[in-house]
Amino acid sequence: MLFNLLAPLADEFAVFNLFRYLTFRTGGATLTALFVAFILGPRLIAWLKTKQKKGQPIRSDGPQSHLTKAGTPTMGGFLILIALTISVLLWADLSSGYVWAVLVVTLGFGLIGFADDYLKVTKTNPKGVPGKLKLVLEIALAAGAVIWIVAITTPEHSTALAIPFFKNLLIQLGWFFVPVAVFVIVGAGNAVNLTDGLDGLAIVPVMIAAAAFGLIVYIVGNVRFADYLQIHHVAGSGELAVFCGALLGAGLGFLWFNAPPAMVFMGDTGSLALGGALGAIAVAVKHELVLAIIGGLFVLETVSVVVQVASFKLTGKRVFRMAPLHHHFEQKGWSEPTVVIRFWIIAVVLALIGLSTLKLR
Repeated sequence: MLFNLLAPLADEFAVFNLFRYLTFRTGGATLTALFVAFILGPRLIAWLKTKQKKGQPIRSDGPQSHLTKAGTPTMGGFLILIALTISVLLWADLSSGYVWAVLVVTLGFGLIGFADDYLKVTKTNPKGVPGKLKLVLEIALAAGAVIWIVAITTPEHSTALAIPFFKNLLIQLGWFFVPVAVFVIVGAGNAVNLTDGLDGLAIVPVMIAAAAFGLIVYIVGNVRFADYLQIHHVAGSGELAVFCGALLGAGLGFLWFNAPPAMVFMGDTGSLALGGALGAIAVAVKHELVLAIIGGLFVLETVSVVVQVASFKLTGKRVFRMAPLHHHFEQKGWSEPTVVIRFWIIAVVLALIGLSTLKLR
């Protein structure tokens, strides 16, 4: 909004020229989201406590140490979504279709997650919304967003899949790109959801991924930088750097209250929304495969669940002591802070590997 209102006045008032700079607005979005989260956090948590007498239901078959977390409110993802939305609407170019497409996915997935959290809290049932119904809603929402992104992207890139480590290598998928992109968005949403099992475990890797993609979208959206690094240029996608900055700031603000011992859990309201946002950003800038590297921690968590379920159904034996993967290490005797911090380190390493694809071509 500030860009649309003030940038046109830059010729008359030089100070407003700042709003033409994407880096300035990205920094502004980060600080704004962080400030909003700090201000609203205590009030929102207090309100959630009054509405959720028993807090988020704790799995009876989970690690026994988690029973001490009973009564902690969930739906803290609201704090992230409020801070993120306010910041994006304030600092982004509101004429950008990419910004709106990603924001719609984020809020839509957040709404699906809210319904899931609401049922868990009101019925004290860890299952929430039936899995098949939730999946259908996610696919429908993601499909609409992908079609939107395809429509506003240049024909050369609209339905192409970029291959990392190769110079400008694009595989034209035609309309088969839609189900592939839908899989990326829905998969990312549920992968982050599976990772959200310990205090601070999901939000920091999300912030790391957001920071990495903030750099990627800035480069992909800048024709000179893209040409220098010999990667494809997606015109107009650079505006998503503002979104990534807002996501980073909102995540930092939430982490203040989610740091061990957590005052609030993000719940599906936050985890589905954040994963969906990362997936949509990756689709918009043609870095779907790079997301699998940068978000490799989320991939590992998801694969651990798939392997565990498949192994038990086929052989009656479990590969891991408990899935997702972070619970396996808890059962092996790792303390919760140890698991969380080591997983953060893995997330940083994977993000650096993902960013290296910009140069190693």
